[in-house]
Amino acid sequence: MNFEIPTGLTDLLQDFTVAVLKERPPNLKQFAADYFAKLNEQNNEEEDDDKPRGVRFGGSPNPEPMQTEDDEDSDEPMEPPTRGFTRRQSVSAERYDPADDEDLDEKVVYPKTDEQRQRLNEAVKHILLFRSLEPEQMQEVLDAMFEKKVLPDEHVIDQGDDGDNFYVIDSGKYDIFVNGNLVGNYDTNGSFGELALMYNMPRAATIVATTEGTLWAMDRQTFRRIVLKTAFNKRKMYEQLIEGVPVLKALEIYERQNVADALFSKTFEEGSCIIKQGDDADCMYFIEDGECRVTVTNKADPSGEEVEVKRYNKGGYFGELALVTHKPRAASVYAVGRVKVAVLDVQAFERLLGPCMEIMKRNIDEYEEQLVQLDLVDAKPR
Repeated sequence: MNFEIPTGLTDLLQDFTVAVLKERPPNLKQFAADYFAKLNEQNNEEEDDDKPRGVRFGGSPNPEPMQTEDDEDSDEPMEPPTRGFTRRQSVSAERYDPADDEDLDEKVVYPKTDEQRQRLNEAVKHILLFRSLEPEQMQEVLDAMFEKKVLPDEHVIDQGDDGDNFYVIDSGKYDIFVNGNLVGNYDTNGSFGELALMYNMPRAATIVATTEGTLWAMDRQTFRRIVLKTAFNKRKMYEQLIEGVPVLKALEIYERQNVADALFSKTFEEGSCIIKQGDDADCMYFIEDGECRVTVTNKADPSGEEVEVKRYNKGGYFGELALVTHKPRAASVYAVGRVKVAVLDVQAFERLLGPCMEIMKRNIDEYEEQLVQLDLVDAKPR
């Protein structure tokens, strides 16, 4: 699989990034939904306009450079304090094929003191980009980042330049300039520079330090290896797990990819109860690693003793009928040793793919067979 940037994506992401930097929305997902909905509405209304368009949050078109409120009373836009820049108009898309990347095992480690490592861990733990990484991969991120000291008026990155590093702010204050206009700032926290590394696009803004400060940086090659290839491998593994579920075999490729993106990993220790008989059904599970045992309560036994009826191993799944029936769990499932599972909740499935029954109708014969088995054999969790 080759990742090639579609025409127009670079400008689209740059305009959206500028809008985010200017507005600093508290709910980024809602902001993105409103932004692109408005942009799509404008494109429908002006089909003859082929020029890239930006949108201010609130809906007004923004083909001109944005100004802050302080700039509106000035005849001249505020310029970055040291060197100027000229935005590069285009950049060739760079292909990156994670399947062909042979550098996955090449670890990059920059020695750090315990105090530095603690500060870096605090700086990166809230960054959305890293939230999907496993603990061991997060340690790779910490190992691979190096410290960079900056002085007042120092340009960290310049709009139009090629991306070299991704930055996480440890301390200091920084101004954000786009097309010569001050559009925002960072104050002792935040991160920037990831878009240029992910998509080989020129820097969308200029970042200038206004005080002394400390940044943590990661180079382009390491960023791609840890973040992009990790995401690629995880999605590939999830797609394989999904393909092993009979009632989901009818999904189209893009639907499986959407489901894979909605999965999240969860770890259970020895003896932990993953699902409990009689509880409401809210999700299904795919076993990434480890073993689970299934038990049912013998209703004829006054003591309510649980009897083991089945075991699931790596690649197995359980709770799949919860996506359709929403019935209480028919059995309990416990971790045997340490178990890692991928979780898919009903809400995510329905949000991405529509009503579950509509999806299952494509494979209705197999689904009905499972319902019959469910009535006859009350051992399998739903």
